[in-house]
Amino acid sequence: MKFSYDHDLHIHTMLSSCSADPEQIPERILDFAEEKGLKTVCVTDHFWDEAVPGASDWYVPQNFPHINKSNPLPRSQKVKFLFGCEAEMDKEFNISISKEKYELFDFIIISTTHLHRVGFTVDEKDLETPAHRARIWVKRLEAVLGMELPFRKVGIAHLTCKLIAPTREEYLKTLELLSDEEMSRLFKKAAKLGVGIELNSGALNFRDEEADTVLRPYRIARNCGCKFYCGSDAHHPNELYRAGVILERAIDMLDLDEKNIMDILL
Repeated sequence: MKFSYDHDLHIHTMLSSCSADPEQIPERILDFAEEKGLKTVCVTDHFWDEAVPGASDWYVPQNFPHINKSNPLPRSQKVKFLFGCEAEMDKEFNISISKEKYELFDFIIISTTHLHRVGFTVDEKDLETPAHRARIWVKRLEAVLGMELPFRKVGIAHLTCKLIAPTREEYLKTLELLSDEEMSRLFKKAAKLGVGIELNSGALNFRDEEADTVLRPYRIARNCGCKFYCGSDAHHPNELYRAGVILERAIDMLDLDEKNIMDILL
């Protein structure tokens, strides 16, 4: 059986400040899922737990009472609708969700590649060159994998997203500088923990000539036994509709099958 784009576990609603789109609501997301035949979807609004100190001004409003406004989620006989969140990690490698909140979510995704939030998620010295960016990419992923988390319901978001560098040239160079050995070491640990690796439609929207560079981390993760899940990272309804073609192309190019499916989807 082939790995299928029959789910989307990274979707924002209007409750994420970077969306604020009145059309991006759970009811509309469920309608899309039913129309496209998806079996599982998950809302994952940006979240900074009010019990965790250190939120930036942008994150302060993204507390639990705010993102919990999506509940109760609409229900369907055809689609499993999960309640999740996108947690952040600051430059001291603290994540924005407390242990006490774990059980409130069906799925938790953690962002390690928001390198654009200079001074908050990374220091300026971490970004001086593509080599520096590659090193902080490794350190941030390694930090998450060393935490005590409910990994069977945790995903690592958009590992190759464009936010790791200011230009496309620097972005590709950063990915090229990630060593096979470092990635193999990290992905073997990820596989053992059972954490999901996200196939993110924005991160995987590459040109043909960029395929080898962008897909290399995912190929190494696959060869290390990692499990994957799909995420549109949609902030607006049109982004939900664009995701399918991009994700199906990546799935085909990575040659994924049923053994690569994250356990939470089985």
